[in-house]
Amino acid sequence: MKIFRREYLFALVVGPADGILTSLTLTAGRLLAPGEPITMPLAIRIALAASLSGGFVFFVAEYAKLRGDLTHAERHLNLSEKGKLAASRLGQDVFRKSLRGSAITAAAGFAGALLPLALGALFPTISWMTIAIAILILGLLGAGISREVGGNPIYWATGLMAGGALLTAAGVFLHVA
Repeated sequence: MKIFRREYLFALVVGPADGILTSLTLTAGRLLAPGEPITMPLAIRIALAASLSGGFVFFVAEYAKLRGDLTHAERHLNLSEKGKLAASRLGQDVFRKSLRGSAITAAAGFAGALLPLALGALFPTISWMTIAIAILILGLLGAGISREVGGNPIYWATGLMAGGALLTAAGVFLHVA
């Protein structure tokens, strides 16, 4: 299985973006509060929670989309029995593809969430650096996405970085962790 095939681009984008954005939202209040550093066990727990949630949501969304595509194809083919394609080998392929994408999303989400949080845990006196690195990684991710989709890297990077800044502000306001 070649992980970087085009069909897994969505999972490779959703995973780290969701991991980083979720971790920023959950920890921004703590990262910017004096005397409340992120610890490595907390960083791992947050990264795991973000990746499990992101992986599950990806699976449900992707499986529903692909099953819907099979149902749509049945209507266009005027098949007399509903659910015939979903019950076939195509249905099994859809399930496996969704599961693979979910695993990729979860693993990428874990890495995306853990990298900046681990740096924050290793350097607790400059924990604001965690936020800066997370937003920088989002910018790099945006630039990378733009190459794959033929977009403007400045717009993509700026858009993802702005989203990171907004969710950081929401995290400071909510002060969850």
